[in-house]
Amino acid sequence: MLYRDLATQEAIDRAYDPMRGRDPAALLADWRARSAASRERHRVTLDLPYGPTLAECLDLFHAEGMGEEGAEGEPAPCHLFFHGGYWRSLSHKEFSFVVDGLVASGITVAVVNYALCPSVAFGEVVRQSRAALAWVHRNAASLGVDPHQLSISGHSAGGHLCAMLLDTDWAGEYGLREDLIRGALSISGLYDLAPFPWSWLQPKLQLTGRDVIDYSPVGLPCRVPAEVRLVAGGEESSEFARQMQAYAEHLRGQGIGVESAVLEGDDHFSLLEHYRPGGRFVEGITAFHP
Repeated sequence: MLYRDLATQEAIDRAYDPMRGRDPAALLADWRARSAASRERHRVTLDLPYGPTLAECLDLFHAEGMGEEGAEGEPAPCHLFFHGGYWRSLSHKEFSFVVDGLVASGITVAVVNYALCPSVAFGEVVRQSRAALAWVHRNAASLGVDPHQLSISGHSAGGHLCAMLLDTDWAGEYGLREDLIRGALSISGLYDLAPFPWSWLQPKLQLTGRDVIDYSPVGLPCRVPAEVRLVAGGEESSEFARQMQAYAEHLRGQGIGVESAVLEGDDHFSLLEHYRPGGRFVEGITAFHP
């Protein structure tokens, strides 16, 4: 067997195919149109650099009622969203639409970009994600956000990156508070990288054996005492729900409070509709910031 009960690359590829029954071109066209509308609709500071390379940037959507420099009223809570694309495609620009319900709820949202494999090594994607959160925390005053009110979410590969942020030694490696993340929502995340060296993704990801060990959250300690919520879709491959449950058990074994749910009727992509105003994810993220 290559991975668990999956004996061939074809079996692994089927098990981790999020596009089953979907038209990729139509899906991306819809996301891009909705995201362009969100950038027009909301006060946003585009492509703020959080690191030295062009890929290290984010779009900051200001909570309703806040000025661009946070001069109006109290600092807002800030939520960071990390996009999917199996670590090798897409950018922050396709995902502006996730902010609509959050900014209306008084939360500033950073939609984070990062470099993609294979132009960078897999570990660099993780490093950049950590750098984005550290940069927001350190620059909170100028961004008009509260450094004590930071939360994160991510979809698919972005869900994996959120789990890696929970693994980070923020005090020892960054000199920041251990509890700088109030809450984390991971949507259809990948928590065990072991199948991917055997998959069609390997020419893009170029994962080493050390990468699988170092960047599989299911085998790493959770170092952040955050509220954690994990979600998978009932209509996507069962491997996403299985990985979610394995990670949930791993967290519970460390005493971390975690909620996990399979949302029946949702596939890998319809899950993102829960970011709409009044949606399940908006309510959950808002609850991270009482």
